[in-house]
Amino acid sequence: MIKKVPARRVLSVKIKSKRQDMYINAKHFGFTHPIVVAYSQELDTLLNRYQGIRSIQ
Repeated sequence: MIKKVPARRVLSVKIKSKRQDMYINAKHFGFTHPIVVAYSQELDTLLNRYQGIRSIQ
């Protein structure tokens, strides 16, 4: 039987992964590098989606 994973949990894992990627790249390139800024924007999007799910529940 396949269990359905809650969207909140999936987003939580994606947020953690994106945050780690951002920090690793920031350490290497610096926080203002375009790659790091792109990771930050993607992280913002994920966090906004997560917040939207939390406010519904």
